[in-house]
Amino acid sequence: NTKKAVNNPQSGPWAESWHIPCFISGSTIREYGQMTTNLKKLIFGALAFLALIGTAVAEEEEATLNSGDTAWMIVAAVLVLLMTLPGLALFYGGLVRSKNVLSILMQCFVIAAVMSILWVVFGYSLASTEGGEGFMGKLIGGSEKMMLKGVEADTVSGSIPESVFVVFQMTFIIITPALIVGAFAERMKFSAVLIFTTLWAIGSYLPIWHMAWSGVGLFSDWDVIDFAGGTVVHINAGVAALVACIMLGKRKGYSTTSMAPHNVAYTVIGASLLWVGWFGFNAGSELAADGVAGYAMLVTQIATAAAVLAWLAIEWIISGKPTAVGAATGAVAGLVAITPASGSTTVCGALVIGLAAGLVCYIFATSIKRALGYDDSLDVFGVHGIGGIVGAILTGVFLREVPEHGIGVQVGAQLKSVLLTIVWSGVVSVIAFLIAKALTGGGRVSEDEEDSGLDVTYHGEGAYGSDR
Repeated sequence: NTKKAVNNPQSGPWAESWHIPCFISGSTIREYGQMTTNLKKLIFGALAFLALIGTAVAEEEEATLNSGDTAWMIVAAVLVLLMTLPGLALFYGGLVRSKNVLSILMQCFVIAAVMSILWVVFGYSLASTEGGEGFMGKLIGGSEKMMLKGVEADTVSGSIPESVFVVFQMTFIIITPALIVGAFAERMKFSAVLIFTTLWAIGSYLPIWHMAWSGVGLFSDWDVIDFAGGTVVHINAGVAALVACIMLGKRKGYSTTSMAPHNVAYTVIGASLLWVGWFGFNAGSELAADGVAGYAMLVTQIATAAAVLAWLAIEWIISGKPTAVGAATGAVAGLVAITPASGSTTVCGALVIGLAAGLVCYIFATSIKRALGYDDSLDVFGVHGIGGIVGAILTGVFLREVPEHGIGVQVGAQLKSVLLTIVWSGVVSVIAFLIAKALTGGGRVSEDEEDSGLDVTYHGEGAYGSDR
């Protein structure tokens, strides 16, 4: 049967080329089949063994220090620290009146010191560790890494030393409460500033960090995407700023006296340092020198540029002149909005997020603020709070890889995280302010001190000498 022989090379004249005997007994065939089965088992066993070895090697490599990642993360930490000192200090310092510039620099400087110690003593532990069982473990971590217990020179976290990760995240807790001071600039006692920001950092920053980034928090259960701090940093700080400035009250002469920035050049220099430092903020949040970090840098630049142009366009149309303060503020709005999306968005998404941030933040920092009448001195809520909300929600829309549950579910998760952050930070801010107010005799400077300026009355020196 020629057709049968062609289909079955183990029979007929073709069998010789396969080195298989055609005319053999049934027992021989069974022995041959058993031998083949055993051979297959041996091969599969060997492959499984090699797979186990490969997995073990991969796990070992995963915990191995990578010098390139380590070098990049050290640079990223320095860049983020640069954002506060001197970036944010100069950005805010230029926007206030000359009699209060030193108070802003002091607040940023001292907050950096306070938050550094707080993070080391217990902040890192409460934020990053798993904490207790049940729902509380979703909200806050535990005490096993207080005073950085177990963090040694050779302790590796991913592919970098854990000490480097600690410092990198320390720069985040430094800048976040420092952002808030712009809302109540020129009228809050220095002692009240320190008490309020410290209590707020403990009660709001650490829990939101844990929910978003610990890997075991509530936001992780919801599949929230917050790559570099839309909820943790910007919405969190923006809401606290709004609460504090309303509870403290308006500056003396607000809306009737000129409170123009005393040095726009400082503001532009500060914004420029923020822009440069933000690459460490966003690209550094990948915790590795890889393609995702590179793409985060790309979309950060695109969104920021788009926000600058959007802000200037609407300002030019409405007021007739594009301003340097507007350009600087627009840049910050774009940087804020792209922060949560920087690890996952597309180039087109970055453009839309930047444009949306520039337009929406401008409206909130001007028209809506005037309509509602609150005195957010340096537009912390209008830029960081609103920019963070815009960015966090649009993060779920513009994704390089659409999740299995779909864009609608992702946007819903983003919205839930935004709402929880607003409520959480708002409640904690009210409590922290009331405590600071009670401990400092009201929290607010007197009218005479406000007239003289906080530089001289609270620090005994002026930024421009005694003659100013």
